[in-house]
Amino acid sequence: MADSGSLTNLRKAGNELGAKTTYQLFLEKEGVPAVRGFHIENINTVELHPWARFGGRGVYLNLDGSEGVNDCYIAEIAPRKSLDPQRHMFEELVYVISGHGATTVWQDGGKKQTFEWGEGALFSPPLNACYQHFNGAGDKPVRLLAMTNAPTVLNLYHNIDFVFNCDYRFTDRYTGEEDFFNGVAKIPGDGFHDTNFIRDVRAYELPERKDRGAGGKMLMIEMSNNVMSAHISQFPVGTYKKAHRHGAGAHVIILKGEGFSMVWKEGDDIKRYNWRAGSLMVPPERCFHQHFNVGGEPARYLALKPFSSRKFPGLRKQWGTSESVKLGGDQIEYEDESPRIRATFEEELAKRGVVSQMGNVYKAAS
Repeated sequence: MADSGSLTNLRKAGNELGAKTTYQLFLEKEGVPAVRGFHIENINTVELHPWARFGGRGVYLNLDGSEGVNDCYIAEIAPRKSLDPQRHMFEELVYVISGHGATTVWQDGGKKQTFEWGEGALFSPPLNACYQHFNGAGDKPVRLLAMTNAPTVLNLYHNIDFVFNCDYRFTDRYTGEEDFFNGVAKIPGDGFHDTNFIRDVRAYELPERKDRGAGGKMLMIEMSNNVMSAHISQFPVGTYKKAHRHGAGAHVIILKGEGFSMVWKEGDDIKRYNWRAGSLMVPPERCFHQHFNVGGEPARYLALKPFSSRKFPGLRKQWGTSESVKLGGDQIEYEDESPRIRATFEEELAKRGVVSQMGNVYKAAS
């Protein structure tokens, strides 16, 4: 847990400095570097550093597209070791990059509950519950990636001691239910699953989402009664998705496939970023972005998003990511996209000998 005295002193120093946010002061106290930029080529190979609060190694990922709304971190658990117990007033979604192990969750004075996970798992420790991660292997480290809304929460309360040392129990979110992490999903419909644990997002079954283009599949995920959410998306070989835009902070982790993304704001030049399994990117707010599969297998990604819950809406603008810009939405239909988009895609396919599957899609759109 965080040290109360040192964090209180840090808050007082922040009041004197004035220019830095509480989150920035918190990062300085953490003593762990923060990787910046637009994207990460491979989350498996990001350099890690000693992290006293966690009792392991890690690094923060403060990518440009998060725009101070949320952040990510990567943490490593050494073989046969565990990280130190944690509790905090911000939400987080945890993705297991590599390895296998277990997490124990409990409320103060309550019974401890442990669930096991492996590579590709996704879960969320309930808000302000205590939790601890363990490595279940004797020969290999575990690498975890977590997306949190810590920047928003820390800057909102501007009291680090409160965020890490509040003892309030959110019993409307978690009361120690024995089946809380059993992986069974509630399915309200409309491509939306409410669950607290997914064993492997790389193999999770997805429904079709024709409105997002080219035979794609997508599933919306909500966990642990958070205001954050996630979605898993997949699209076939030789296809690409429609361009769309939304708010800041969507961390897109490539799970399978090879391709590239184009990113631009209206009136600005288009930027291109190549990706493969293990890449991470965060499109900036109101920037159109479009994903292209030029590899030999279906491309799949996991998007971890802040403030986008369907159960608890209202914190952020609702974007029309499946509605045409011509109708006031935030999606560009195939027939309205720049000719350069299609030409670039076909050039990349030709380099790899991959056949385009967009012919019938173009005809249907015309």
